[in-house]
Amino acid sequence: MSNPTTPFGWEMPTNTDLVTNLPADFEVFGQAVATSMADLLGGTSGQILSKNSNTDMDFVWINNDQGDITGITATSPLTGGGTSGAITVGIQSASTSQAGAVQLSDSTSTTSSTVAATSTAVKAAYDLAAAAVPKLLTFNAQTGTTYTFVAGDADKLVTTSNASAVTVTIPPSIFSAGQQFDVQSIGVGLTTFAAGAGVTITSTGATAAAPKLRARYSACTVICTASNTFTVIGDLS
Repeated sequence: MSNPTTPFGWEMPTNTDLVTNLPADFEVFGQAVATSMADLLGGTSGQILSKNSNTDMDFVWINNDQGDITGITATSPLTGGGTSGAITVGIQSASTSQAGAVQLSDSTSTTSSTVAATSTAVKAAYDLAAAAVPKLLTFNAQTGTTYTFVAGDADKLVTTSNASAVTVTIPPSIFSAGQQFDVQSIGVGLTTFAAGAGVTITSTGATAAAPKLRARYSACTVICTASNTFTVIGDLS
C-alpha cells in the first residue's frame, strides 16, 4: 500500500499489492473511503449539509432555514433590523413628535401626552359633558283637584288647573336629598300643599307645613333637603 497525495488521503494499493494482497488492500481502501464519507450519511428529507468545523470532510445535516430574506430594514416607528445574524425588530414609544406604540388608559383626568384614551374613557368623558348640558324643562299638567307627586316629577314644572281648589301631596320615600321640582297654579282654584305620612314641609307660608300658592299664576320650588324633608320656596300665602 502507498499514500499518494489526494484530496482525501486514502491509502492506495501499489502495482505489487494488486498481485499479492488485492483483497486486503481493497478492504483498507474501502474502509478509508467509508470513514471519510461518514458525515454524508444520515439526514432527513429537506435537510442540507453544513460545515461543522474547518476540518476537511466534517459536515453536519441541518434544516434548511435560509429562506429568501436577505435583510430587514426598519423605518420609524420600527427600530432594529439588519442583514445577518439574529435580527431584532422593535417599536419606539409614541409622543407628540413621533409615531409609535402608546399605552391605553381609562382615565378621564390624566394630562399625559404619551397615553391614548380607551372607549371607556371616551364614554365617561361624553357622559360628563352630556350631564353638564342644561336640560330643557319638561311639564306635567294636572287638571284635577288632587294630585300626589311622583319620582318622575323631579326637575319638572307641575301645573295645576281647576276651577276649584287643588291639593297636592308630597309622598314619603320618593325623592332624595337635592332633588327638586316646580309647581305653578294656572287655574282659578288655588293650590295647597299637603304632607304625606312621615313627610315634613317647611315654608314661609301662613301655615308653614301646608303652604298655599298666593294667587293664580303663582309658582314655587319644592326642594328635598333630607330624607322625607322638604322646603317650599316661592309666591306663597
